[in-house]
Amino acid sequence: MDIVIVKAKLVEQTWSNPLLLSLLVLFLNLFLNFIKRSKLKLPPSPPKLPIIGNLHQIGTLPHRSFRTLSTKYGPLMLLHIGHTPTLVVSSAELAEEMVRNHDIVFSNRPITTPVKILLYGCKDFGYAPYSEYWRQARKICVLHLLSLKRVQSFQFVREEEVLTLINKIRGRCLDASPINMTEMLLGTSHNIISRCVIGLKGDEEGGSGARFGEVTRRFMHQISEFNVGDMFPSLGWLDVLSGFIGRLKETAKEMDEFLDKVIEEHMALKSYDEKDFVHILLQLQSDGMLGTDHSGPLQSYFGGTESVATATEWTMAELMRQPNIMKKAQDEVRKVVGKKPKIDAEDIHRMDYLKCIIKETLRLHPPAPLMSPRQTSTSVKLGDYHIPPKTTVFVNVWAIQRDPRLWEMPDVFYPERFENVEFDYKNPKSFQFIPFGIGRRTCPGVSSGLIAVEYVIANLLYWFDWKLPPRISAQNLDITEAFGLGVCMKFPLCLLPMPYRP
Repeated sequence: MDIVIVKAKLVEQTWSNPLLLSLLVLFLNLFLNFIKRSKLKLPPSPPKLPIIGNLHQIGTLPHRSFRTLSTKYGPLMLLHIGHTPTLVVSSAELAEEMVRNHDIVFSNRPITTPVKILLYGCKDFGYAPYSEYWRQARKICVLHLLSLKRVQSFQFVREEEVLTLINKIRGRCLDASPINMTEMLLGTSHNIISRCVIGLKGDEEGGSGARFGEVTRRFMHQISEFNVGDMFPSLGWLDVLSGFIGRLKETAKEMDEFLDKVIEEHMALKSYDEKDFVHILLQLQSDGMLGTDHSGPLQSYFGGTESVATATEWTMAELMRQPNIMKKAQDEVRKVVGKKPKIDAEDIHRMDYLKCIIKETLRLHPPAPLMSPRQTSTSVKLGDYHIPPKTTVFVNVWAIQRDPRLWEMPDVFYPERFENVEFDYKNPKSFQFIPFGIGRRTCPGVSSGLIAVEYVIANLLYWFDWKLPPRISAQNLDITEAFGLGVCMKFPLCLLPMPYRP
């Protein structure tokens, strides 16, 4: 009887004590969540280490490491990068299921420290969470900045900058020494982007264009830079101690000041002959279609600099490794152009084999081999597995586009595979070729990037014959990869040009 009374008093004290009651509720909640999670079927995972999870298995080329792991653990694989649950999708079927059935769930972006600091709390539409703000920002970019009509209106910029490139190469032909094409192509790409966005060349020494180039390169490097705090939140103080946070804030401040100055200079102009992006955004603001923040839409275009240069570099590298393909491409370009003094945009439409070459380059070397990361907004079922909310998601485009189930000779550069085959970059019917992403987060700058790459390559093939430097052959040309914002060549592509006279 005494024991019963004691138990009753303990129960009474527990229910009357707010602290004990709160602890009891918390314990029950944790216990029930544990039971629930244990019943959910999560994707297979490689064995992980304490604290770091699977971080040690990623390596310096994550797209390759992920494919190796996926051959053992399957096309849907759950990793733990530090404290971050990370899903890796490595099949076209699952990528299609993501878009067809759950696109909105997979349309968020993970908010990293660099993104928060460099992009004013994720106001850039490329990284902003899926929301009404994102939809309006993307609408402005797609309809007013990156529409096909707008992209075509900048053809004069591409022509002028490519002519400058051709003249620089001609000037170096007399030296009979290899030219660093990586450096030249990056400079040309940056000039095209700079003039379209702010109306200034990126290589003007000492001018605003040069400053824009330097800040943009730093900006794009830092936004994808590894940092401790995002993987191990309790160790975020190390990013402060190392100076990483300070460098991010310095770059953000410098970019902000520079763009403010550019906008002020544009607002002071009474009239202008050429419309760049800043002019267009100011006009939209005047028409009541845009607020006072112009930075987001401008920053969205920065990544195009490296994407265009890298795609052009990989194309030239692959052509140098395949002399027969190079000759076939040059024959087509020179037949289409004839003896005209310059290549017109209309000429490019008749260069079918050139387009196949660029598609094959994008298949083997996609601009973002892991696509820009997504994050699940809610729990979702993908394939046969449960995916928890706030899971970072990578689609291994590189692995999908080299999948031997989908492609014959998947690792061979063979442009003919694209002859008489239609692929829609923006709305793919088949998800085996998705170099610019999928779903609502597909890269909006597809047309702009492709037109630039096609025009640069056509001119390089028309005006010059190309050789590799002494002691380097097509078989031993080093095409080792380096991972960054995308995947570029680890070592500069150096070539010997010889002028072609029609």
